[in-house]
Amino acid sequence: MPPLLNLLTDIDGVSVGHATDLALGSGVTVIVFDQPATASGSVLGGAPGGRETALLDPSMTVEQVDAFVLSGGSAFGLDAAGGVQAGLRSIGRGFPLGATRVPIVPQAILMDLLNGGNKDWGLHSPYRDMGFDAFQAAAKGAFSLGTVGAGTGATTATVKGGLGSASAVSSSGLTVAALVAVNAMGSATVGDGPHFWAAPFEVDGEFGGIGYPQNFSSPDTILRAKGINLTATTIGAVVTDAALTKAQTHRLSIMAHDGLARGVLPAHLPADGDTIFAAATHARPLATSADFMELCHLATLVMARAIARGVFEATALPVEGAQASWHDRFG
Repeated sequence: MPPLLNLLTDIDGVSVGHATDLALGSGVTVIVFDQPATASGSVLGGAPGGRETALLDPSMTVEQVDAFVLSGGSAFGLDAAGGVQAGLRSIGRGFPLGATRVPIVPQAILMDLLNGGNKDWGLHSPYRDMGFDAFQAAAKGAFSLGTVGAGTGATTATVKGGLGSASAVSSSGLTVAALVAVNAMGSATVGDGPHFWAAPFEVDGEFGGIGYPQNFSSPDTILRAKGINLTATTIGAVVTDAALTKAQTHRLSIMAHDGLARGVLPAHLPADGDTIFAAATHARPLATSADFMELCHLATLVMARAIARGVFEATALPVEGAQASWHDRFG
């Protein structure tokens, strides 16, 4: 087994691509599966935006997807999935319906329209083209984190948000990994300091290695939020190489939401649209029910870690009044 990159692409058969526009202050990230992957998802935020999310319900007929899309742009960003569909269709991918194929591309969007970037794009939004560009850029191996792709315009209540990823291997050799765009209404950091809520789960100093503060005080846990008019949303995916049913991938997405709640305080607010997808590539069988229990546990941990990494790796947008990054504030 090759060395882990601590990224979603540690899952064999998974590619990730970004389209990033720093002047726009937004971007798109696409997750492409070499073969259709069994998939589901769950939405726990109060203000979600998405495409093809209803079919991810375990009771719905279609069980597999070709790709996931994460995008900025709020509702305008929903155009991005069309660009990814175009790319998939050009290579013959998609759900077979008679003589044609329809690529299945669920998408979640986050709100980044008020971050200072230039959103005066004219008649048509740029997101369809950005979706196609992200698809064209999708590759295996290492990919960038922080202010890239869907994390480009992301913010949080305290410091700049961004795109993060993390992976883990179970005791039986199954791999699970998360990718997330952290645009939370709440905060990934404790109080006004540099410490991450996800600190207990950190591996090898991946987000600074500074642990928890020595002491907690009441101000550390008070509500820190962007403001009621600045809707947010943390969106992401958790993927495993295990062979899971659609119902099991649904449960995996719920467990990943547990990681979101451990990485951001508070999570799932009325103005968040927190949405997590889950997928299984079926490369490795589950030997026992305990294997799946451990995957659920690890899905929680990798999502919390990915959230902290996304914030830790972010840089401020090059626009006037942009939110400072973690490194800007804490060095």
